[in-house]
Amino acid sequence: MTAAERAARTDQADDLLLRAYDAAGGPDAGISLVAVGGYGRGELAPYSDLDVVLVADDGVDPASTTELAQKVWYPIWDAGEKLDHSVRSLGEMLDAAAADVRVASGLLDVRHVTGDPGLSMRVRAAVLAQWRRDARKCLPELHAIVRSRHQLIGELAHMSVPDLKEAEGGLRDATVLKSLTATWLVDIPAADLERSRQHLLDVRDILHTATGRATDRIAPEHWSQLAEAMGLPDDLSAQRQVRELGRRLTHLSRLAWRRADDAVRRTPAAKPRRPELERLAPGVALSKGEVVLDRGARPAADPVLLLRAAAEAARRNVVLAPPTAARLVRECPPLPDPWPVEARQQMVRLLAAGPGLLGVWETLEETGALAGILPEWERIRLLPHASVIHRFTVDRHVVETCVEAASLIRDVARPDVLVVAALLHDIGKGGTVEHSLEGEPIARAIATRMGFEPEAVDMIARLVRWHLLLATTATTRDPEDPATVELLTEHVDSAELLALLTALTEADAKATSGKAWSSWRAGLIRDLSRRTRGALERGSVAAAHVNDEIPIPAAARDGSVAISVETVDDGCRVTTVSRDRVGLLADCAATFALQRLQVRAARIWSQGEYGVSVWDVADDHLDAGRLRNMFDGIAARRVDPATRLAPRAAGHELAPTVVVRPEASDQATVIEVRTADRLGIVYLVSAGLAELGISVRSAHISTLGPQAVDVFYVQETDGSPLPDERVAAALAVVRERLSPPAEEPSAGSDA
Repeated sequence: MTAAERAARTDQADDLLLRAYDAAGGPDAGISLVAVGGYGRGELAPYSDLDVVLVADDGVDPASTTELAQKVWYPIWDAGEKLDHSVRSLGEMLDAAAADVRVASGLLDVRHVTGDPGLSMRVRAAVLAQWRRDARKCLPELHAIVRSRHQLIGELAHMSVPDLKEAEGGLRDATVLKSLTATWLVDIPAADLERSRQHLLDVRDILHTATGRATDRIAPEHWSQLAEAMGLPDDLSAQRQVRELGRRLTHLSRLAWRRADDAVRRTPAAKPRRPELERLAPGVALSKGEVVLDRGARPAADPVLLLRAAAEAARRNVVLAPPTAARLVRECPPLPDPWPVEARQQMVRLLAAGPGLLGVWETLEETGALAGILPEWERIRLLPHASVIHRFTVDRHVVETCVEAASLIRDVARPDVLVVAALLHDIGKGGTVEHSLEGEPIARAIATRMGFEPEAVDMIARLVRWHLLLATTATTRDPEDPATVELLTEHVDSAELLALLTALTEADAKATSGKAWSSWRAGLIRDLSRRTRGALERGSVAAAHVNDEIPIPAAARDGSVAISVETVDDGCRVTTVSRDRVGLLADCAATFALQRLQVRAARIWSQGEYGVSVWDVADDHLDAGRLRNMFDGIAARRVDPATRLAPRAAGHELAPTVVVRPEASDQATVIEVRTADRLGIVYLVSAGLAELGISVRSAHISTLGPQAVDVFYVQETDGSPLPDERVAAALAVVRERLSPPAEEPSAGSDA
């Protein structure tokens, strides 16, 4: 697909409309038929609508214009074309443009098709003159609309299902950029914009052809078709190319809007006759809200100048002028190995700048500066995350992690180590082994090259190696078990390193998604960090926690179940007390599952003849009476949870993984279950174990994205871990309960 093919489709549509207009007796004066939108730009995709307006001069009878329009539209519909049409007088068009900034921006693409060419020219000239005259009033409103769309849709470069048109960095943004340049207030690299826009139009044309319909969203199954049509070797190559286009347009859009906002703030009378330079640092100055070179700058003699300029721009949250960055890439000598002290300091200032880092980092990437500063960046550039919970590609994620880490630097003794570890924590992704393991030696080499002392190099490398340890352990292990804290202290042997790991864990989670740093998850992680810090300070791990006895409610003493609900952060804590029996845990779990409640964690213990369980549930409006009624129905076997919660046919779902984690506890057998997230997992596991007479001491549930990771601490009824033969039986029954049945063979099948 090429611009020539789009032009050919436009010519065919023009010919169709011309013939329809002539057949309807359309006049040569006073009325014209104009194209707008993508059709007005001559960029029809294979399944695009035809956006047209029949425009009448202000003195023409409206009734006759409407009658003519009907005669023109019907042949177009009969030809099978999708038509988006309207009828307006010249005055009405200008009034609509004045009333709605989106209409005004869209009408800048008006193109004459047939009828009165003079009228079409007057429409275009009047709309453009009005747009330029009202630009300072209109641009803030347009920017607000653009920001709202970006927040709603997301970024093209990072979406799991990219939207080529509406996403940030998509075709609509490219059109808006053209509108900005039409104001004469903003200068945008026109060649870069047009090149990226045309390539993105090519991708949309290929997508329309591959799907056979008008769509702007690239579903996962479309990537292979796009790769083949684009002459690329695989899906990942196609993704990189499309996301690269989106990133380039996003960068141009953010740069243009910063300049537009600055131009709107500065009234024409306030514009200086010559650029005013405010000196910021050696060789670096500020001009019109952008960091540029001072008049005395000598790039060829200053290898740190690029990092100095970047750090100043990020710290002030202003633009690092792309021409300045490009010049510094060309003229600055390469940084020596190891870096000089100032280079390392400027890099840390850059990474710790907070929100200002993002735009500056984009400029460094777009101008090729990162190849000299951090050549390993190419490993993760535009690399999609394997997990759908991530909002961004890997490279953008680590930059967002740095932004989050910048707000935590007061919590640690070595802020420089924290922000560099944030930058490098996922540098091992894209390799062939576990990314934290592969990333450790890479991070060690980079930190050494940056000139960090050996102790700091070792901390950065260890943070990269174990950056998942705290979060994974906190959400999948029993915090009361001494082995849980021992697992942390085995790899994190100082309070200083623990504080850094805790901060990095928080920054990493916040940069991933909102679900990754909920109040519940944050509480688990901070609690485990606190316990580990206590162990490091004491020099030993505390003994196992003994569950506190609670008062036995009257309902439980009378032989019923007592259920109480307490509201906590992000949900409720439900406590149940009943006479202890085999299957009690399964009945409790079924109660929550049949109410479609997400269980986050459960702790279970015996208190004399009573069984006590405490459940953290992701719902903050629970009714204890309703839960009690459901529990009674299950306990009396009036409700059969086994039928309602049984796994469905597998389809494309991966088989569950059920393993023992012997390192997780000396006091219990720890069974880890990984399976597709669905209701009833805790019930299915606990019911199967109950049939074997196995007691569940605690359950820890972690769900991010489509996978659940649930961990069960189980014991014999006397409180001892399971012997080997009982472990084998437990694993077998859990796998059997969680495995969906094979799909029924279809009629006529040989199966």
